[in-house]
Amino acid sequence: MSDDSTSPYTQLGGAESFDRLVTVFYAGVATDDVLRPLYPEDDLGPAARRLRMFLEQYWGGPRTYSDERGHPRLRLRHAPFAVTPEARDRWLHHMRVAVDSLQLAPEQHDQLWSYLVMAADSMVNTLD
Repeated sequence: MSDDSTSPYTQLGGAESFDRLVTVFYAGVATDDVLRPLYPEDDLGPAARRLRMFLEQYWGGPRTYSDERGHPRLRLRHAPFAVTPEARDRWLHHMRVAVDSLQLAPEQHDQLWSYLVMAADSMVNTLD
C-alpha cells in the first residue's frame, strides 16, 4: 500500500487546492474577451468541473474524470475551438494568477506550472 502523503495530488494540496485553482482561473476567464467566447455554455460551472476533475486525476487524485468522460483526449476535445497563441497566452495568464493563489512550496509550484505551460502549448491548433 502506497503512502498517499507523497502523491503529487496530496503534495499540491488535494481537493481544496484544485478547487481554488479552478475557481480563481475561471473568475479570470469569465471576463476575458478572447477566452470567454471559446466556452459555448452560458454557465462556466460545467467547464470548471471538467477541468478540476481532469487536473485532480492527472496529479493522482480521484479518477472521476475518466469514470465520467473516458480518456481525456485533450487535443481532440479542443479541436473544435480555435486555440491561438494569443488564447494560450491569456489562458496562461489566468492560470498563473490561479497557481500563485495557492501559495505552494517552490518545488510543487514549479512542477504544476511547468505542466500547465506544456499543456497550454500543446493545445494551440491555429495561428490565426
